[in-house]
Amino acid sequence: MEIEVIKLIIASIICWINFVVVDTYFGLPKKPGVSGAEVIGKKIEKIGGNINGGYFMGNIVCSPDASAGTLMAAIFYYAMGFEGGLIAALLIFIGNRLCNDPGYAGTIGTITATILIYLCSGFIEPQYFIAGMVIAIFTIQGFHHAYASKLLGSIAKKMGRI
Repeated sequence: MEIEVIKLIIASIICWINFVVVDTYFGLPKKPGVSGAEVIGKKIEKIGGNINGGYFMGNIVCSPDASAGTLMAAIFYYAMGFEGGLIAALLIFIGNRLCNDPGYAGTIGTITATILIYLCSGFIEPQYFIAGMVIAIFTIQGFHHAYASKLLGSIAKKMGRI
């Protein structure tokens, strides 16, 4: 039982870092890249959050970025192995084009997640990454919008992306 909790915590941390770093690198906090992201960013700023973190959160709600890519990679890897992660990357790429998303954060996030799951496969099974990504998304999108947006804005600033 204890080892499962440790695996889940490690998988959650890996998923969180993967999607936040990839999405930040690709500029999600910089500006709203897809329709709807600006509205979400401004609403979050209105409740005391950081506008850049709000744009980040809006972008990941409105288009499949690295958060969705990491979750899809984990699910497809669990169902089909490494090849499943690559199929997920293709589907995320198509989803980005359907959303008229000009970036590649989702596709790259899916590929990096697939590689990370593969590298951890000797110790952490893919199902832990599915649960870990749900936890990671919850910490950003569902826990506390104002605090999460400030954290994301701070990370973007430290990475030199805003």
